Amino acid sequence: MKINEIFYSIQGEGARSGQASIFIRLTGCDLACGFCDTEFESGKEMSDGELLETISKSFVGGCKWIVWTGGEPTLQLKSESIAFFKESGYKQAIETNGNNSVPEGIDWVACSPKVAEHILLRNFPSGVDELRYVRHKGHMSVPNPKITAKRKFLSPMFDGDKPNAANILHCTKLVLENPEWELSVQSHKLLKVL
Repeated sequence: MKINEIFYSIQGEGARSGQASIFIRLTGCDLACGFCDTEFESGKEMSDGELLETISKSFVGGCKWIVWTGGEPTLQLKSESIAFFKESGYKQAIETNGNNSVPEGIDWVACSPKVAEHILLRNFPSGVDELRYVRHKGHMSVPNPKITAKRKFLSPMFDGDKPNAANILHCTKLVLENPEWELSVQSHKLLKVL
C-alpha cells in the first residue's frame, strides 16, 4: 500500500471521539471535495510487515486501534491486510466517503458520505456503525439517509483548521430539532492535536 502518513493521536470526531488511535493515512481519493483540508497525494509504498514494524517501534502506549483513513482508504485497503493486523491483535476502523464498499473484517465503519444515497445503499446494504454528514449553515435540514447506522452525526464544516461559529450554531440547532442526530465537532482541530 502507498502510505501518506502514520501518526498516533486521539480520534477527533464521531462515536470514538477521544479514544487513542493509530492513524494510517493512505494516498489517493476518488472524489474532489472543495472543503477537504488533507494532503493525501504523496506517500511511500509499505508492506503490511513494514507497517506493523513501524507501528510496533513508534507507538509504545499499547494502543490496539488502527484507523484507516485518507484520502479514500477503500481504494487500496484489502481484506488480506485487515486480516494481517487483526491476527496481530489490532482492532480496525475505517473512515470512508461511501463511494466504495469496505473490505471484510473491519471492526468499525465510519462513513462521511460524499456520494448519492443510492450509491451508499448499494455499498452498505447492511448499514454502517456511524454516519457523519458535514454540514454548513446553508443546509436547512438534516439528511435523510437510506442506510442504517448505529450512530448519526452532523459535523459542522470548519474553515480549514478554524471552527466556523455560524456552522456550529446551525448544526447545534438542527440536532436540537432532530434529537436522533448527534453533534460531532472536530475536537482534534480545537485541541491542536492533528
